[in-house]
Amino acid sequence: MDERLISCCFSGHRMVAHNRLPDVRLRLRDTLAGLYGGGIRHFYAGGALGFDTLAAQEVLALRDVHADVRLCLALPCPAQSSGWKEGQTALYEYIRDRADEVICVSDRYTPDCMFARNRYMADRSCVCVCYLQRARGGTAYTVNYAARNGVKIINLA
Repeated sequence: MDERLISCCFSGHRMVAHNRLPDVRLRLRDTLAGLYGGGIRHFYAGGALGFDTLAAQEVLALRDVHADVRLCLALPCPAQSSGWKEGQTALYEYIRDRADEVICVSDRYTPDCMFARNRYMADRSCVCVCYLQRARGGTAYTVNYAARNGVKIINLA
């Protein structure tokens, strides 16, 4: 079986407005339930702050209910969380330690490693759940790349 057919990736901005978080979380939870009902079992999250973190948390919650759900953290490099605040790092490590798989796309930081990570996830997925509000930047790049490669886009913004 082609793993892409049961795989989903996430892409979103690092900043989700605090007043939007409850709505985005609820919409994400409902979307994941629908994807699970449609046969999606593998989820790729990039481990970044903001929407990536929210998505990974919701996948872990879904896995608590459905043991066949898998979370893969696709990291751009091992030092992704370097420079983050203590609370952010603690949550990142919590998620990383509970992921079913952790992949580092590059063994060190490079100017292109974030884009390489995003392409890695999109190349392995049939659907991309995103939080895209701006037509420029890393999320826009990822969503456009995924769409050009036949990945279904679900924008929660």
